[in-house]
Amino acid sequence: MAEGVDTPDRRGRTGLDRAGRDLTGNPRVRVRDVEVVSSNWYVTRRTTFDFQHSDGTWSVQERETYDRGNGACILLYNRSARTVLLTRQFRFPAYVNGHPDGELIEVAAGLLDEDDAETAIRREAQEETGLEVGDVEHVFDAFMSPGSVTEVLHFFAAPYERSIGERAGLVDEGEDIEILELGFDDALARIGVDIIDAKTIMLLQWAALRGPFTS
Repeated sequence: MAEGVDTPDRRGRTGLDRAGRDLTGNPRVRVRDVEVVSSNWYVTRRTTFDFQHSDGTWSVQERETYDRGNGACILLYNRSARTVLLTRQFRFPAYVNGHPDGELIEVAAGLLDEDDAETAIRREAQEETGLEVGDVEHVFDAFMSPGSVTEVLHFFAAPYERSIGERAGLVDEGEDIEILELGFDDALARIGVDIIDAKTIMLLQWAALRGPFTS
């Protein structure tokens, strides 16, 4: 009896080994088996499938996928002041992989959980910056690490008038978030220096090329 398969895991889920078994969109892929490797808060699966190569031959392949659910992120900007509202928070995975202190500068973001993308990003913006955003613009969607992570990230942007605090975050979730109001040109210049989070870089570049700060 495996947790998340026959018996509920810590989140009450079962049948997690069914994911991917009914895929039919690509005739070159035939799923053979799905094994749940771990089911704690997120789910790791090992899938075995037949894959047809461009020369017509078939091979048996195996991939592990990490399913943390889908997410959303948002760039909050003030066009007239030419500023953006970002956050800084500790990220252990970055810290353990060589970042000096694990404190990353990012746009507000979070998982959808059971919400649609727009509802989720309004919630996350309020939790991480203290602001209740008005109209939001859906910018694009992207797979952030398609080699192993299933997550699709929904990108949004919205105007804000002024920052209302210096720190935010949900204490019961261990969050301790610093709010940063940066000049847009300063933020762009810091890409690759201390702004090294992919979703943040993507939204800043969108804002410069096609968004509120297009020349």
